[in-house]
Amino acid sequence: MENSLNANWLTSAASPIHIFNQADRLVQTIILLLLLTSVASWSIIIGRVWAVEVAVQVKKLLTTIGTQDELRTLSDSAEGSITRILGAIEVEWRWSSLNLVREYEQVRERCVSIADMTIALEGRSLAGRTGWLATIASSAPFVGLFGTVWGIMGSFVAIGLSQDTSLAVVAPGIAEALLATAAGLFCAIPALIGYNRLVQALGAVDAEWRTIAGLLELAISRHFGTRTW
Repeated sequence: MENSLNANWLTSAASPIHIFNQADRLVQTIILLLLLTSVASWSIIIGRVWAVEVAVQVKKLLTTIGTQDELRTLSDSAEGSITRILGAIEVEWRWSSLNLVREYEQVRERCVSIADMTIALEGRSLAGRTGWLATIASSAPFVGLFGTVWGIMGSFVAIGLSQDTSLAVVAPGIAEALLATAAGLFCAIPALIGYNRLVQALGAVDAEWRTIAGLLELAISRHFGTRTW
């Protein structure tokens, strides 16, 4: 019984599908564009969330850094972005050790500089197309509003042509206008929430990476402080 009621509602004059089918071609195009944009935003959200979840695994490494041998172990066992960050710092560390660089400040400055550049590069790679979510969130309501205005204009045109202000003349244009508004919000709200959450997550990952860089700097300080030249 319930299934039949749902099927009747989907084919009734009040259903979104019926309203879409009866809408102006421009309004239909706008709604389809918004729905496709919503699919694209969800794909960005899911892809970036997965990438961030992988990057967050770096937390388990924070308490294991102490010596050069441990750094080598971390570089071998870690995956993804943290591998490249650790590897870049280790290369400079090894070069300084092999070339007997005596000035710790020189070693520190180079390692910190390399760490900052690598973290920034990996952060941009991890963020990917996250910025598009902000664009979608800010522009989708206005695209839907354009469809709303066009639908209301259609209602006024229908009134002028029929010389009739009855609900039967006005309702179709208003219905398609509101459907365009709903499509814009349907696209914008998840994109906005996803963007804000991803920005927070990316900031947390960046903080974790910089914490590791700080711990590496501490390990280098211990290494050069106890080295006998």
